[in-house]
Amino acid sequence: MLVYPSGIDLSNRTLQHLSGLLAAHRRRIGSRWRRLTCGRQALLVLAHLRCGDTYARLAAGFRIGIATVYRYIREAIDLLAALAPTLEQAMETVRKKAYVILDGTLLLIDRIAADRPYYSGKKKHHGMNVQVLADPAGRLIWASDALPGATHDLTAARTHGVPAALAADNIKCWAGKAYQGAGPAIHVPFRGKHLHGWRRRHNRDHAKIRSLGERAMAILKCWRILRRLRCSTTRITAVVRAVVTLELAG
Repeated sequence: MLVYPSGIDLSNRTLQHLSGLLAAHRRRIGSRWRRLTCGRQALLVLAHLRCGDTYARLAAGFRIGIATVYRYIREAIDLLAALAPTLEQAMETVRKKAYVILDGTLLLIDRIAADRPYYSGKKKHHGMNVQVLADPAGRLIWASDALPGATHDLTAARTHGVPAALAADNIKCWAGKAYQGAGPAIHVPFRGKHLHGWRRRHNRDHAKIRSLGERAMAILKCWRILRRLRCSTTRITAVVRAVVTLELAG
């Protein structure tokens, strides 16, 4: 197999942050020797998350076994996922903002047609539903646990307690038509294709504000591992949390 050097579009700060977490973890568990140093393990994990490199490619590039790659990646993801902000912690950040933007995204997965709970009728694809909160500038604040793709955005938001949390703190939130009926704290556009007058202007202004929330989605999808997940659906929440931790730390 041919091996060649490559690059990752991340800063050294991200690498150092993850390397520090791994070093602290190794001291805590009393790990004496590993095939890779903390810095090399961190680089391996970032290559997997950011570039979507497979276990086989990473094993060849770092000259270790595939099973070792799997253990290193799982260990790092679990460490990062534990540091991701909860909804309650995210609310502390949200209270300092003029408003927030709520939106949902479908993370594609490799499932067959028989797996109906994961099939999104809107996107016509199998995936996992993740809810995202962004600030007025489109910066990522929080991402939810992953639910089966067949889950409606409003149902997902209610499952995670987002409308209730926003209403409790009287926080203004802008969201799409899918969140009709979510509560007074969540502002949504008017339904209908042939709107006139102030309703049409309202929808146009609403779309301009909500479009900034797409930046948070783009930030998540910059991590190529989230463009098409091939791991077990039970591990997707941990992967999403790990990415959020790295993004907020960077």
